[in-house]
Amino acid sequence: MTDKRKPFRNAHQDFESVQHLPDTPQAQSPAYRLAFADPDFLCREELRPVRLQLELLKPQLGLDEHGINSTVVLFGGARIPRPEDRDDARSDTLRDMSKYYQEAREFARVITERSVTTNCTENVIVTGGGPGVMEAGNRGAMDAGGCSIGLNIVLPHEQEPNHYITPELCFNFHYFGIRKMHFLLRAKAIAVFPGGFGTMDELFEALTLIQTGRMEQVPVILFGEEFWREIVNWDALVRAGTISTDDLNLFRFVETAQDALDVIDGWTLNGKRGEIPGR
Repeated sequence: MTDKRKPFRNAHQDFESVQHLPDTPQAQSPAYRLAFADPDFLCREELRPVRLQLELLKPQLGLDEHGINSTVVLFGGARIPRPEDRDDARSDTLRDMSKYYQEAREFARVITERSVTTNCTENVIVTGGGPGVMEAGNRGAMDAGGCSIGLNIVLPHEQEPNHYITPELCFNFHYFGIRKMHFLLRAKAIAVFPGGFGTMDELFEALTLIQTGRMEQVPVILFGEEFWREIVNWDALVRAGTISTDDLNLFRFVETAQDALDVIDGWTLNGKRGEIPGR
Protein backbone atom coordinates (compact mmCIF):
# COMPACT_ATOMS: atom_id res chain seq x y z
CA MET A 1 0.00 0.00 0.00
CA THR A 2 1.28 3.45 -0.91
CA ASP A 3 1.98 5.71 2.04
CA LYS A 4 0.23 9.02 1.25
CA ARG A 5 1.89 10.88 4.09
CA LYS A 6 4.19 13.68 2.99
CA PRO A 7 7.58 14.32 4.61
CA PHE A 8 7.07 18.10 4.73
CA ARG A 9 5.10 20.15 7.23
CA ASN A 10 1.81 21.20 5.63
CA ALA A 11 0.64 24.74 4.95
CA HIS A 12 -2.27 24.55 7.39
CA GLN A 13 0.12 23.96 10.27
CA ASP A 14 2.25 26.95 9.36
CA PHE A 15 -0.79 29.14 8.84
CA GLU A 16 -1.96 28.28 12.35
CA SER A 17 1.49 28.91 13.81
CA VAL A 18 1.74 32.44 12.45
CA GLN A 19 -1.51 33.43 14.16
CA HIS A 20 0.48 33.56 17.40
CA LEU A 21 3.56 35.59 16.51
CA PRO A 22 5.39 37.74 19.06
CA ASP A 23 4.58 41.45 19.11
CA THR A 24 7.86 42.64 17.64
CA PRO A 25 8.48 44.95 14.68
CA GLN A 26 10.03 42.08 12.76
CA ALA A 27 7.28 39.52 13.33
CA GLN A 28 4.48 42.06 12.75
CA SER A 29 5.98 43.47 9.56
CA PRO A 30 3.95 42.79 6.36
CA ALA A 31 7.15 41.46 4.82
CA TYR A 32 7.13 38.60 7.35
CA ARG A 33 3.67 37.31 6.40
CA LEU A 34 3.47 33.97 4.61
CA ALA A 35 2.93 34.74 0.94
CA PHE A 36 -0.21 32.58 0.66
CA ALA A 37 -1.69 34.16 3.82
CA ASP A 38 -1.02 37.78 2.84
CA PRO A 39 -4.06 39.44 1.19
CA ASP A 40 -2.13 42.62 0.42
CA PHE A 41 0.44 40.59 -1.47
CA LEU A 42 -2.13 38.42 -3.28
CA CYS A 43 -4.05 41.50 -4.42
CA ARG A 44 -1.04 43.18 -6.01
CA GLU A 45 -1.35 44.01 -9.71
CA GLU A 46 1.55 41.69 -10.51
CA LEU A 47 -0.34 38.76 -8.95
CA ARG A 48 -3.29 38.95 -11.36
CA PRO A 49 -2.19 35.79 -13.24
CA VAL A 50 -2.09 33.90 -9.94
CA ARG A 51 -5.55 35.15 -8.94
CA LEU A 52 -6.94 34.11 -12.32
CA GLN A 53 -5.52 30.63 -11.82
CA LEU A 54 -6.86 30.36 -8.27
CA GLU A 55 -10.32 31.48 -9.36
CA LEU A 56 -10.34 28.86 -12.09
CA LEU A 57 -9.03 26.14 -9.80
CA LYS A 58 -11.16 26.56 -6.67
CA PRO A 59 -14.57 25.82 -8.28
CA GLN A 60 -12.98 23.15 -10.47
CA LEU A 61 -11.72 21.25 -7.44
CA GLY A 62 -15.00 21.77 -5.57
CA LEU A 63 -17.12 20.40 -8.40
CA ASP A 64 -14.74 17.51 -8.99
CA GLU A 65 -14.85 16.59 -5.31
CA HIS A 66 -18.64 16.39 -5.53
CA GLY A 67 -18.38 14.16 -8.59
CA ILE A 68 -20.23 16.57 -10.89
CA ASN A 69 -19.56 15.59 -14.49
CA SER A 70 -22.13 17.62 -16.43
CA THR A 71 -24.51 20.53 -15.97
CA VAL A 72 -27.57 22.18 -17.48
CA VAL A 73 -27.12 25.95 -17.51
CA LEU A 74 -29.82 28.55 -16.78
CA PHE A 75 -29.17 32.13 -17.85
CA GLY A 76 -31.71 34.92 -17.31
CA GLY A 77 -32.54 38.24 -15.78
CA ALA A 78 -32.07 39.04 -12.10
CA ARG A 79 -35.07 41.39 -12.28
CA ILE A 80 -37.65 38.82 -13.40
CA PRO A 81 -40.09 38.79 -10.44
CA ARG A 82 -41.52 35.82 -8.63
CA PRO A 83 -45.20 35.28 -9.54
CA GLU A 84 -46.14 36.20 -5.97
CA ASP A 85 -44.19 39.47 -6.31
CA ARG A 86 -45.36 40.42 -9.80
CA ASP A 87 -47.49 43.31 -8.56
CA ASP A 88 -44.33 44.96 -7.23
CA ALA A 89 -42.60 44.86 -10.64
CA ARG A 90 -41.21 48.12 -11.97
CA SER A 91 -43.03 47.89 -15.30
CA ASP A 92 -45.94 46.11 -16.93
CA THR A 93 -43.48 44.22 -19.11
CA LEU A 94 -41.56 42.90 -16.12
CA ARG A 95 -44.83 42.02 -14.43
CA ASP A 96 -45.81 39.90 -17.43
CA MET A 97 -42.38 38.23 -17.42
CA SER A 98 -43.04 36.69 -14.03
CA LYS A 99 -44.27 33.67 -16.00
CA TYR A 100 -40.64 32.92 -16.89
CA TYR A 101 -39.76 32.57 -13.22
CA GLN A 102 -42.29 29.75 -13.00
CA GLU A 103 -41.12 28.15 -16.24
CA ALA A 104 -37.49 28.27 -15.10
CA ARG A 105 -38.43 26.71 -11.78
CA GLU A 106 -40.39 23.93 -13.50
CA PHE A 107 -37.66 23.27 -16.05
CA ALA A 108 -35.04 23.01 -13.31
CA ARG A 109 -37.29 20.74 -11.26
CA VAL A 110 -37.72 18.18 -14.05
CA ILE A 111 -34.04 18.28 -15.06
CA THR A 112 -33.08 17.74 -11.42
CA GLU A 113 -35.46 14.81 -11.05
CA ARG A 114 -33.45 13.20 -13.82
CA SER A 115 -30.18 14.29 -12.23
CA VAL A 116 -31.15 12.64 -8.94
CA THR A 117 -31.20 9.27 -10.74
CA THR A 118 -27.46 9.75 -11.33
CA ASN A 119 -26.86 10.66 -7.67
CA CYS A 120 -26.58 14.29 -8.79
CA THR A 121 -23.44 13.74 -10.86
CA GLU A 122 -24.96 14.46 -14.29
CA ASN A 123 -26.96 17.41 -15.62
CA VAL A 124 -26.85 19.41 -12.42
CA ILE A 125 -28.56 22.80 -12.67
CA VAL A 126 -26.15 25.74 -12.60
CA THR A 127 -27.17 29.39 -12.41
CA GLY A 128 -25.56 32.75 -11.73
CA GLY A 129 -26.63 32.36 -8.12
CA GLY A 130 -28.60 35.59 -7.80
CA PRO A 131 -32.30 36.52 -7.80
CA GLY A 132 -34.89 36.34 -10.58
CA VAL A 133 -34.48 33.53 -13.09
CA MET A 134 -31.34 32.39 -11.30
CA GLU A 135 -33.23 31.92 -8.05
CA ALA A 136 -35.99 30.09 -9.91
CA GLY A 137 -33.50 27.59 -11.28
CA ASN A 138 -31.93 26.80 -7.93
CA ARG A 139 -35.38 26.70 -6.34
CA GLY A 140 -36.66 24.19 -8.88
CA ALA A 141 -33.68 21.96 -8.15
CA MET A 142 -34.47 22.10 -4.45
CA ASP A 143 -38.12 21.26 -5.20
CA ALA A 144 -36.87 18.03 -6.78
CA GLY A 145 -34.70 17.16 -3.79
CA GLY A 146 -31.46 17.52 -5.71
CA CYS A 147 -28.43 19.75 -5.65
CA SER A 148 -27.66 22.82 -7.75
CA ILE A 149 -24.74 25.13 -8.37
CA GLY A 150 -24.56 28.91 -8.00
CA LEU A 151 -21.77 30.92 -9.63
CA ASN A 152 -22.09 34.32 -8.01
CA ILE A 153 -19.97 37.40 -8.66
CA VAL A 154 -19.03 40.41 -6.55
CA LEU A 155 -20.90 43.48 -7.85
CA PRO A 156 -21.15 47.01 -6.42
CA HIS A 157 -24.90 46.92 -5.71
CA GLU A 158 -25.84 43.26 -6.03
CA GLN A 159 -25.77 40.38 -5.54
CA GLU A 160 -25.86 37.95 -2.68
CA PRO A 161 -26.44 34.25 -3.29
CA ASN A 162 -30.05 33.11 -3.26
CA HIS A 163 -31.14 30.74 -0.51
CA TYR A 164 -31.80 27.73 -2.77
CA ILE A 165 -28.25 26.96 -3.91
CA THR A 166 -26.60 23.90 -2.41
CA PRO A 167 -24.23 25.63 0.07
CA GLU A 168 -21.23 23.45 -0.80
CA LEU A 169 -21.73 24.34 -4.49
CA CYS A 170 -22.06 28.10 -4.03
CA PHE A 171 -19.01 29.89 -5.46
CA ASN A 172 -18.08 33.55 -5.68
CA PHE A 173 -16.06 35.21 -8.45
CA HIS A 174 -14.12 38.38 -9.13
CA TYR A 175 -13.49 37.76 -12.85
CA PHE A 176 -16.44 37.58 -15.24
CA GLY A 177 -14.34 35.67 -17.77
CA ILE A 178 -13.47 32.82 -15.40
CA ARG A 179 -17.07 32.65 -14.21
CA LYS A 180 -18.34 32.30 -17.77
CA MET A 181 -15.80 29.58 -18.44
CA HIS A 182 -17.14 27.59 -15.48
CA PHE A 183 -20.69 27.99 -16.78
CA LEU A 184 -19.77 26.21 -19.99
CA LEU A 185 -17.04 23.74 -19.02
CA ARG A 186 -19.53 20.98 -18.18
CA ALA A 187 -22.63 22.21 -20.04
CA LYS A 188 -24.85 19.65 -21.78
CA ALA A 189 -27.66 22.16 -22.48
CA ILE A 190 -28.14 25.91 -22.10
CA ALA A 191 -31.53 27.46 -21.31
CA VAL A 192 -31.70 31.24 -21.72
CA PHE A 193 -34.56 33.35 -20.38
CA PRO A 194 -35.24 37.04 -20.99
CA GLY A 195 -32.68 39.26 -19.34
CA GLY A 196 -30.41 42.26 -19.71
CA PHE A 197 -26.82 42.94 -20.66
CA GLY A 198 -25.43 40.08 -18.56
CA THR A 199 -27.79 37.54 -20.10
CA MET A 200 -26.98 38.80 -23.60
CA ASP A 201 -23.27 38.54 -22.86
CA GLU A 202 -23.61 34.96 -21.63
CA LEU A 203 -25.81 33.90 -24.55
CA PHE A 204 -23.62 35.35 -27.27
CA GLU A 205 -20.43 34.03 -25.71
CA ALA A 206 -21.92 30.52 -25.82
CA LEU A 207 -23.19 30.94 -29.39
CA THR A 208 -19.81 32.29 -30.53
CA LEU A 209 -17.93 29.36 -29.02
CA ILE A 210 -20.29 26.86 -30.67
CA GLN A 211 -20.36 28.72 -34.00
CA THR A 212 -16.56 28.81 -34.21
CA GLY A 213 -16.11 25.19 -33.15
CA ARG A 214 -14.42 26.10 -29.89
CA MET A 215 -17.16 24.31 -27.94
CA GLU A 216 -19.11 21.14 -28.65
CA GLN A 217 -22.60 21.86 -29.95
CA VAL A 218 -25.24 21.50 -27.24
CA PRO A 219 -28.92 22.50 -27.19
CA VAL A 220 -29.28 26.27 -26.75
CA ILE A 221 -32.88 27.07 -25.86
CA LEU A 222 -34.29 30.61 -25.84
CA PHE A 223 -37.44 31.06 -23.78
CA GLY A 224 -39.84 33.66 -25.18
CA GLU A 225 -39.65 33.91 -28.97
CA GLU A 226 -41.41 37.28 -29.06
CA PHE A 227 -38.89 38.78 -26.64
CA TRP A 228 -35.83 37.45 -28.47
CA ARG A 229 -37.07 38.41 -31.94
CA GLU A 230 -37.77 41.93 -30.74
CA ILE A 231 -34.40 42.28 -29.01
CA VAL A 232 -32.28 40.70 -31.78
CA ASN A 233 -33.08 40.95 -35.47
CA TRP A 234 -31.67 37.56 -36.35
CA ASP A 235 -32.88 37.67 -39.95
CA ALA A 236 -31.20 41.05 -40.47
CA LEU A 237 -27.90 39.50 -39.43
CA VAL A 238 -28.37 36.81 -42.09
CA ARG A 239 -29.32 39.37 -44.74
CA ALA A 240 -26.27 41.44 -43.86
CA GLY A 241 -24.10 38.36 -44.25
CA THR A 242 -22.62 38.69 -40.76
CA ILE A 243 -23.99 35.26 -39.86
CA SER A 244 -25.11 32.39 -42.06
CA THR A 245 -28.56 30.86 -42.34
CA ASP A 246 -27.13 27.71 -40.73
CA ASP A 247 -26.17 29.74 -37.65
CA LEU A 248 -29.88 30.14 -36.89
CA ASN A 249 -29.94 26.40 -36.22
CA LEU A 250 -27.63 26.83 -33.23
CA PHE A 251 -30.62 27.67 -31.01
CA ARG A 252 -34.34 26.98 -30.65
CA PHE A 253 -37.19 29.15 -29.40
CA VAL A 254 -39.53 27.72 -26.76
CA GLU A 255 -42.29 29.05 -24.53
CA THR A 256 -42.63 26.49 -21.75
CA ALA A 257 -40.55 24.11 -19.68
CA GLN A 258 -42.14 21.19 -21.52
CA ASP A 259 -41.19 22.71 -24.87
CA ALA A 260 -37.59 22.96 -23.68
CA LEU A 261 -37.54 19.37 -22.47
CA ASP A 262 -38.92 18.23 -25.84
CA VAL A 263 -36.09 20.07 -27.62
CA ILE A 264 -33.47 18.48 -25.38
CA ASP A 265 -34.95 14.99 -25.63
CA GLY A 266 -35.27 15.24 -29.41
CA TRP A 267 -32.00 17.04 -30.03
CA THR A 268 -29.61 15.45 -32.46
CA LEU A 269 -26.10 16.28 -33.54
CA ASN A 270 -24.83 14.54 -36.64
CA GLY A 271 -27.62 12.01 -36.28
CA LYS A 272 -26.84 11.23 -32.63
CA ARG A 273 -29.56 11.92 -30.11
CA GLY A 274 -28.67 14.07 -27.15
CA GLU A 275 -28.65 12.23 -23.84
CA ILE A 276 -30.21 13.66 -20.70
CA PRO A 277 -30.51 10.71 -18.27
CA GLY A 278 -33.77 9.75 -16.64
CA ARG A 279 -36.16 9.87 -19.59
